[in-house]
Amino acid sequence: MTAEQFSVVERLGGDGFLARTLGRSFKVVRGEAATLAGILGWDDLNAILARHRLEPPRLRLAVNGEQVPAHLYSHPVTTRRSTVWQQLQPSELHKQLSEGATLVLDAVDDLHPGVGALAAQLERWLRTGVQVNLYASWTSTEGFGVHWDDHDVVVVQLDGAKRWRIYGPTRVLPMHRDVERPEPPPDEPVADLVLNAGDVLYLPRGWWHAVAASEGRHSLHVTCGLQSTTGADLFTWLSEVLRVHESVRADVPRFGTAEEQRVFLDTIGKLIAAELESADLIDRFSAARDATERARLVPSLPYVTAVPPDPELRVRLVTTRAALTADREKTVRLTTGGEEWTFAVKARPMLTLLADGERHRLAELAQAAGITLAQAARVVTELVDGQVAAVGGER
Repeated sequence: MTAEQFSVVERLGGDGFLARTLGRSFKVVRGEAATLAGILGWDDLNAILARHRLEPPRLRLAVNGEQVPAHLYSHPVTTRRSTVWQQLQPSELHKQLSEGATLVLDAVDDLHPGVGALAAQLERWLRTGVQVNLYASWTSTEGFGVHWDDHDVVVVQLDGAKRWRIYGPTRVLPMHRDVERPEPPPDEPVADLVLNAGDVLYLPRGWWHAVAASEGRHSLHVTCGLQSTTGADLFTWLSEVLRVHESVRADVPRFGTAEEQRVFLDTIGKLIAAELESADLIDRFSAARDATERARLVPSLPYVTAVPPDPELRVRLVTTRAALTADREKTVRLTTGGEEWTFAVKARPMLTLLADGERHRLAELAQAAGITLAQAARVVTELVDGQVAAVGGER
């Protein structure tokens, strides 16, 4: 089974999860380790650590909420061009981990295709940005103590076992930039559970928790951090939308009369109220968020000038929430990665295929649209130049 076949959506419960659990309570789903094949294993982690120059804080060790100084497990290397980088020392790394440190690797979804596929799956389903961090532990020492996160998380236990003590929230929906900090957690957890390989945990933001590999086994898990989409984000977007109005672009009458200030505020208030009463406001906001999502930038070497009409080339979008709209059956508009492209409506079938986020052969795309390979290659070249698509061979 591959990472693409592992469905965290099905595991969490699909639409039922969105209706009853998301943002409301934690959820644990038990599973088998075999279902995780293709996501990431110890050999993959060893290869990443060996082949990449990963500087703190992206790669770091933590003990009881404190970061272990990098010089305790890496040595500076000076190249002949006088650049300096930190080279991991395996024996010293092993020593720190055996004595209680937790290894943390941020944004592992950008380093491993299996984890990248897991992140893309969540991004398509939840329509939000996802960053996946990796945690590896060997002892009962906690890496971070009792703490809370400012974003929801989906945890996938890849190997071994990890104990989670969950205390619940002491402030409803805390934010990264908030006006208050949550009160301390209670003394006793509301749940005390162990995740084994194959298990999945969902935890809303603001829920206090403590995590340790206290079951006599090492632990390897990934935590998928889900970007929150709050009312504050809606207001930020709305302020951009309303700039079409002269009264919004006007200076605030700080030195005007009381009447001038009242007129200004009444005008602004009516514009905001009209938008808030709009039945499609949240749909428009969501579409705008989808259209401006970040792309997972991937070069398409060796094709630096144009994509050739090779039927076996594989093409995929590097964004996960592309939008397609037809215009009076004459053109089709693709909106993704913060940009828009307009093509002849005949291209719609191939764009629909690409919108699923999977790799497709160029011949398949051309056949779906009823166009030549050369025509399909020109469409793909535009998307590659726009940094929303990538091309490669079979891999």
